Amino acid sequence: MKNIVILISGRGSNMQALLEAELPCRIAAVISNKADAGGLDIARQHCIPTAVVSHRDHPDRASFDTALAQVIDDFHADFVILAGFMRILTADFVNRYKGRLINIHPSLLPAYGGLDTHERALKDGVKIHGCTVHFVTPDLDHGPIIIQAAVPVLYHDTPQTLAQRVLHEEHRIYPQAIRWLCADQIELMEDGRVLLRRHKQIGYALISPSLE
Repeated sequence: MKNIVILISGRGSNMQALLEAELPCRIAAVISNKADAGGLDIARQHCIPTAVVSHRDHPDRASFDTALAQVIDDFHADFVILAGFMRILTADFVNRYKGRLINIHPSLLPAYGGLDTHERALKDGVKIHGCTVHFVTPDLDHGPIIIQAAVPVLYHDTPQTLAQRVLHEEHRIYPQAIRWLCADQIELMEDGRVLLRRHKQIGYALISPSLE
């Protein structure tokens, strides 16, 4: 059975979705860079070991990442899962866990990498928005894509209402991606694309607004 370690910085709603998904793996630990992260209490309620590696205790990103990696490795992680972990990781850290470091991002990558994704989508007037689970690479928010979910952008949407609709899908697709990884159903190809074994894709179009 695979071991996963989850990294958080706050309330950890995606982490909670993973804990409640009955995944075919052992959640070895939840680690936060903030001692007051609400997700730590949720993890403890699920009897998951927790740890804190505070970025404030380190003079730079490299030393923080080194300390974080040491704690992760103590739990013998097969996969490291970012669930609202609000730190930009160094290239050395990312490469240390190449092919084993997973993130979820609130946009349909490669569009809208970075912050304020919902505000930017509304400003641009896009009709379809969503979320993406991807492998992490040193190129921020541009790693190989595992799974995506799309939602319509409604005319009355605010960043908050759109974020809520996207978050609902995040809680659906993140456990699915981890389930595939733990079942060895995902292969990261040399060309950077992700091959999902034994999975049939449906070839219909998602159109928003719908056709009349």
